[in-house]
Amino acid sequence: MTHHLTPRPAPRPRVFCAIVPPHILTRLSESSNPAHAEAARRTLAADAAHRSARIAVATRTATADSHAGAAADAAADTSADSPQRTIYDAQHRTVLPGKKVRGEGDAASKDASVNRAYAGLGATYDLYHKVFGRRSIDGAGMPLPASVHYDRKYDNAFWDGERMVFGDGDGDLFLDFTIPVDVIGHELSHGFTQHTANLAYYGQSGALNESVSDVFGSLVKQYALGQTAADADWLIGEGLLGPAVDKGVALRSMKAPGTAYDDDVLGKDPQPATMDHYVRTGSDNGGVHVNSGIPNHAFYLLATELGGSAWERAGRIWYDVMTGGTLSEDATFAEFARATVASARSLFGDGGAENEAVLKAWSTVGVPTG
Repeated sequence: MTHHLTPRPAPRPRVFCAIVPPHILTRLSESSNPAHAEAARRTLAADAAHRSARIAVATRTATADSHAGAAADAAADTSADSPQRTIYDAQHRTVLPGKKVRGEGDAASKDASVNRAYAGLGATYDLYHKVFGRRSIDGAGMPLPASVHYDRKYDNAFWDGERMVFGDGDGDLFLDFTIPVDVIGHELSHGFTQHTANLAYYGQSGALNESVSDVFGSLVKQYALGQTAADADWLIGEGLLGPAVDKGVALRSMKAPGTAYDDDVLGKDPQPATMDHYVRTGSDNGGVHVNSGIPNHAFYLLATELGGSAWERAGRIWYDVMTGGTLSEDATFAEFARATVASARSLFGDGGAENEAVLKAWSTVGVPTG
């Protein structure tokens, strides 16, 4: 196999991307249950600290990245076609990465969180490498570090531009964040976006950033389980919600945005499925976790219309758009949709079922393609 290094885009400050949206944590922080409120407040405080840290280092890392990028890629390209995973134990502290507990090829740990993280990183690597021929999330063999047991009762998992970090959850609202493999695929896919289209994390481009992570996170799960588009549940974070949540199945549903939960504790899932209900807000970077439901639903409609394995055609179109170099960093839904139409034509021809299905999917969610 011949490998080509992926061109490195102009540096943009790395962003902090977490799986549990701020609107859920904010609601929980106001809960009448003291334990729920405390866990949410701790999580919000930790997330705010990480966001500030990302901004603080942006200037110096952007300069360093621009000079070191080519050399790093050249060095990475000599590595084997296999994941380079390292799992650390943060030991319930907030200093990262923590103590190294498992390296690539090491025997399984007695710690289930360590083993799930290791397996999830491998499943994500496998999708990108075996399906799309991509060597890790940056296309050049990037190592995949992760830290488990972050903080105490930390109700989130995040990608900080360099590594994956998992909380244990509080055990009541949220369980261990290493449990759903699509959560791992989602967060690592923020790294994929960081090294490809580099979509700005605000407004519609930010919602696309989140949606792309949901798309590839779901594909990681489907590929690992050998599921067709018809077999898949199209849920993000299924198995994550704890016993205190009575009416909820996951964090998001790509099949039916707005239906993942409707619960006295979590509230009502606010995701729209179409542009008719697009949410205009200044919170959560312009609603990136909410409005991502619209492109999510378009992908679901495309994948199920085409049938078979979602990564073979629908996933190939999305991957081609992300790596094709045609998207602006501030891409709108319409720009992304037009790019998928062009990709479908390029990959499968004007008269193919793929082209018609792409047009139908975006039309159904109300995003123009012409």
